[in-house]
Amino acid sequence: VQLQASGGGLVQAGGSLRLSCAMSEGTFSMYSLGWFRQAPGKEREFVAGIDRSGGSTFYADSVKGRFTISRDNAENTVYLQMNSLKPDDTAVYYCAARFGFSIATMPRSYDYWGQGTQVTVSS
Repeated sequence: VQLQASGGGLVQAGGSLRLSCAMSEGTFSMYSLGWFRQAPGKEREFVAGIDRSGGSTFYADSVKGRFTISRDNAENTVYLQMNSLKPDDTAVYYCAARFGFSIATMPRSYDYWGQGTQVTVSS
């Protein structure tokens, strides 16, 4: 299984970005998916997760109401729509896949990771 994340960039506070993560060499619909982020000097933290069916999602309190996770099982892709971005959202964002149905918030629960994409929000 390989995950390829894209869509990061530089944006002003209040702006939006959409991250994408495509899976190859795996049965996408068998995995629950998550987005994590890691800022310099900080631990990797959970941002959002979606279950295998796409029917259930979960968000960190810090992004609730601003970020939306979704998946397209036909395209083997998971998305993270990020609106009302803040400078505190600046980090490298990682997608991750977990074989199983339910959402997990701990990095150790995930089996595969993408390479990360940088998001920088200027004030």
